Amino acid sequence: MTRLDHTPIPRYRAVAGPALLTQGFRPFFLAAGLWAVVALALSIGMIQGRLSLPTVFDPIAWHLHELIYGYAAAAIAGFLLTAIPNWTGRLPLQGWPLLWLVLLWLAGRVAMATSALIGAGPAAALDLGFLAALAVVALREIIVGRNWRNLVPIAGVLLLFAANLLLHAEAMALVESGGASHRLPIAVLVMLISLIGGRVTPSFTRNWLAKRGTPPLPATFGRLDQAAMLVSLLALGAWVALPEGTMTALALAAAALLQFVRLARWRGWASAPEPLLWILHVAYLWVPLGLALLSAAHWLPALPATGALHALTVGAIGTMTLAVMSRAILGHTGRPLSADAGLTAVYVLITLAAAGRVAATVWEAASGLLLSAAVAFWIASFLGFLILCGPMLLRRSPPT
Repeated sequence: MTRLDHTPIPRYRAVAGPALLTQGFRPFFLAAGLWAVVALALSIGMIQGRLSLPTVFDPIAWHLHELIYGYAAAAIAGFLLTAIPNWTGRLPLQGWPLLWLVLLWLAGRVAMATSALIGAGPAAALDLGFLAALAVVALREIIVGRNWRNLVPIAGVLLLFAANLLLHAEAMALVESGGASHRLPIAVLVMLISLIGGRVTPSFTRNWLAKRGTPPLPATFGRLDQAAMLVSLLALGAWVALPEGTMTALALAAAALLQFVRLARWRGWASAPEPLLWILHVAYLWVPLGLALLSAAHWLPALPATGALHALTVGAIGTMTLAVMSRAILGHTGRPLSADAGLTAVYVLITLAAAGRVAATVWEAASGLLLSAAVAFWIASFLGFLILCGPMLLRRSPPT
């Protein structure tokens, strides 16, 4: 389990230069927040035909790619580079090595925006280089530190690399995946949320309730959690391979039910006074909702699968990454683990963005308005995150 609830431990070297390169979460969480705004604005402009980028990807594919392999990948990198030293007891990546990894991520973003100019092959190599380097760095630390129990998140990074490779191969007309290249990374990220979010959400809630002396506490990890994760893994695997099968829809329904029961055991309603906690529960709620919508779409044409996809992407992935990033920034910069009015507004905005985007797929009469509102809420949420948390990332942590 990660220790993102704690302030940095004294393993960090004293690094000369900007504070941004002293800890892995700093540059990558900042990059994630910036790219969440820029990538969405650019992709919406492309989809609406208002601008064009010299890329070999169509607007929808570029939109998906950049919000997963640009935004979400940066958030994952920041999380792993901060959590792994706590898992292994080894020194973290800092200074020039950290800068090179950030520049590799940035090179991928430039390559994806200019792939029609530099060529699909070079663009793929540059873009794939970041996840490959992140996997190597993380895997080395896990192996040297003999922290085998945390190999699973690294496997997730490797699967994202494989899914990205498939997407690039499809763009170069080398393979035809039937949409699996789009479904696989979503499935991987949802499983990472089930794994990591499924650990930190009840853990942080338990700690908070225990300090307040408010029993009962959230249920501990047990067989129901294992069953929920296993059934979700099988259901999402079936969805990647056979998205329209009846057995897939039934498996997704079973996974949704188990994930909802799992979440209900964490006493999320008791965390209502603390936004830093309830946003984790709201983020996780999008997992069973998205799985249920995917299942229902098989039988109900009025519920298109795009609604379920955005429940999982904007809802589960977007909200959980934003919640974890903001919490980690507070904890690792020595600030109280409590959300002020500004962060609370950020959480409300991301929730409205997810709800609006899902509703737009069902309420056709208001779809245009709801889509515009969802885009505005998403951008406003991440701009708020940058305004509130950006200065914390750029300044050295106060003495503790």
